[in-house]
Amino acid sequence: MRVLILSRNAGLYSTSRLVLAARSRGHEVTVADPLDFHIVISRGRPSMFLSGRKVPRADVVIPRIGASITNYGLAVVRQFDMMGVPVLNTAVAIARSRDKLRAMQLLTKRDIDVPKTVCARTPDSVDLALGFIGGTPAIVKLQQGAQGIGTMIAETPQAVTSLLETLWAMGQDIILQEYIAESKGRDYRAIVVGGKVVASMRRQAKAGEFRSNLHRGGLGMRVRMDKRYTQAAIASVKVMGLEVAGVDMLEGKDGPKILEINSSPGLEGIERTSGVDVAGAILIHAERFVAKRNKKKLRRDSVIEDERRVRRMRPEEEAVAAPARARRSTTTARSGS
Repeated sequence: MRVLILSRNAGLYSTSRLVLAARSRGHEVTVADPLDFHIVISRGRPSMFLSGRKVPRADVVIPRIGASITNYGLAVVRQFDMMGVPVLNTAVAIARSRDKLRAMQLLTKRDIDVPKTVCARTPDSVDLALGFIGGTPAIVKLQQGAQGIGTMIAETPQAVTSLLETLWAMGQDIILQEYIAESKGRDYRAIVVGGKVVASMRRQAKAGEFRSNLHRGGLGMRVRMDKRYTQAAIASVKVMGLEVAGVDMLEGKDGPKILEINSSPGLEGIERTSGVDVAGAILIHAERFVAKRNKKKLRRDSVIEDERRVRRMRPEEEAVAAPARARRSTTTARSGS
């Protein structure tokens, strides 16, 4: 199988682990920067070029699209999809999960719990917005942030107003979210692959920090999640339409609250903490995903072919049909005269 990994840096831990996992399973693998692709749009013939040459055939594409290249990265993923190449996480699914407000709207529509969230756009609506989420302290988030970037805590209404006014002046879209005090800087990270949780851990923020991200000094602990958390993670990824995702969940009084869904989750922390070969699990799912897609395509193509194909009659059928054809020919000749 020819595997194409879209990543800006082949040396990143997650990318290199996927490369090793693919090669260990006997696959050819290529890593390409999404920004190096030239998208060609023409009627009925979508195509792409890489370094001046047409993109070589790939059996599956594994996107690792970072927040810094979301728009063009998604265009590249979408083009592969239009070219009929199986993509492990479509552009629509990635965009859906990347937009925090949109993701929260879709999750709550399916009755999946999230921290109370409100979107405010004017300074005079801040007090009302804080009332909806239970006041301060409150979490202020950039709508397109990831990995804890663009996530801040405001201890007072004045701090919330000051943050919002600054970020609005910079043209940023902001959401306000309730602070879940009972979580005490803890959360769960689960990796969902093909509708199953393949690895999980609990993360604890370092002293003085409310964000539990490991690269911000958080501590990861191997843990077997409660059934409610496993089900919430799987359901959330299904709503987004993702094949591979990381799900962050807070421990609320009433159970799991979905905090974020990451379509390109980092593998280093979860693999080292859980001891699970997550990269291998992703490649195994990619194989099954491609096989399933190919099977559906063959079925569809065979139906079309059957409709187009003129079936030749067997000798016994020909013997029965010949007199009928002769009678029709005679009738036609008489009516013509």
